[in-house]
Amino acid sequence: MDFVKGSCEDFVKVLASKAPVPGGGGAAALVGAVGTALGNMVASLTVGKKKYEDVEEQMHLMKTKCDRLQEEFLGLVMKDAQVFEPLSKAYGMPNETPEQQEEKTRVMEAALREACSVPLEIMKKCCVTIELHREFASKGSALAISDAGVGVVFCKAALQGAGLNVFINTKAMKDRAYAEKVNAETKTLLIKYEAMADEIYASVLKKLSNG
Repeated sequence: MDFVKGSCEDFVKVLASKAPVPGGGGAAALVGAVGTALGNMVASLTVGKKKYEDVEEQMHLMKTKCDRLQEEFLGLVMKDAQVFEPLSKAYGMPNETPEQQEEKTRVMEAALREACSVPLEIMKKCCVTIELHREFASKGSALAISDAGVGVVFCKAALQGAGLNVFINTKAMKDRAYAEKVNAETKTLLIKYEAMADEIYASVLKKLSNG
């Protein structure tokens, strides 16, 4: 099933079922795409307005970035499902003999690394979109500032959700040195960009609630 080309209703139904995919990683990628699109909408509502002509060129550039990121996020919805399949099969491999155990461990380690790579990629794209939302919130049309706030909240949720999907895979790894390296990178991204997203959201909330 192409989770991206189907309807929102179909995606939610499959997500709620026993089906192994889509899961949290694919859902995080989709939320990231929606969050990015909300920022993109702020840019769309800003360009062409005389009041914001001084930032029009910047908004056009940011729109181009968002267009690309939206497509990449949607691609990661499917990619997350694709990398989970070999991991799911690896869990079911026999492990009764030492040879089977060794082979299962080898296959599992490779599958876990692949399964980690996608949510980590989602996280990195969320970091880019959160930085873009800082500009949308501060320079975009005041009429769309709430959309910048919603967008950054979505991107933060996608960042955190993808992070959990990294951690659940590194937790199962036998190669602890590699796992801790990935964990450290993940934690660094979370610490920096959760705080940035919160700061952007707070600035939007302050502007709206003090209106």
